[in-house]
Amino acid sequence: MEWNKEKKVDFKYIFTVPNILSYIRIILIAPFIALFLNEEYIGAAICIIISGLSDCVDGFLARKLNQITQLGKMLDPVADKLTLLAVGVCLSIVEPMVIPVIIILVAKDLLMITGASIMLKKGIMPFASEWYGKVGTVCFYVSVSAIVLFELVLGFENFGIVSLILLSLTAVIMIYSLIRYYFIFRSMLKKAKAEQTDSENAVKE
Repeated sequence: MEWNKEKKVDFKYIFTVPNILSYIRIILIAPFIALFLNEEYIGAAICIIISGLSDCVDGFLARKLNQITQLGKMLDPVADKLTLLAVGVCLSIVEPMVIPVIIILVAKDLLMITGASIMLKKGIMPFASEWYGKVGTVCFYVSVSAIVLFELVLGFENFGIVSLILLSLTAVIMIYSLIRYYFIFRSMLKKAKAEQTDSENAVKE
């Protein structure tokens, strides 16, 4: 979060266009859950499509409008995780085949949160989402939207195999992104440790 000289919150950094899109994604969670649990699947799918589209463009807009902020870097993944968790739990209620992907999703997010906590304790700002993380998120949105539309709304009986393929692809991409994030995490810790060692040596000299 950005602060001015009087240490007051500068609202222009809180309500940037990308941050507003993240707020919208968080707000959409409640109507999605309500619509889904009431079996109003078309409305629920619309909420997910809007959320997915906003997730796809917020990073682009942040760079295009020069509105990259520390708050945005933290808000975007929080909105993603809350949305994916809500969608996953709701969908697993009616489609048990989603449960393995949800387990992978939750495990990945818990590891990411743990890594971010370690970095913050060491005074390192957690890194923003990379493209492969976004691809995993988009695949999840596409899989969920397809399952809701073709299985729950249109009632396609033979769509189960396609659903399994989509969910398997999503799981693979999530695992891949977790591995890539681990290497970034390890690299940043090594760099911070090296800088700390250099600083301590400089003091001793």
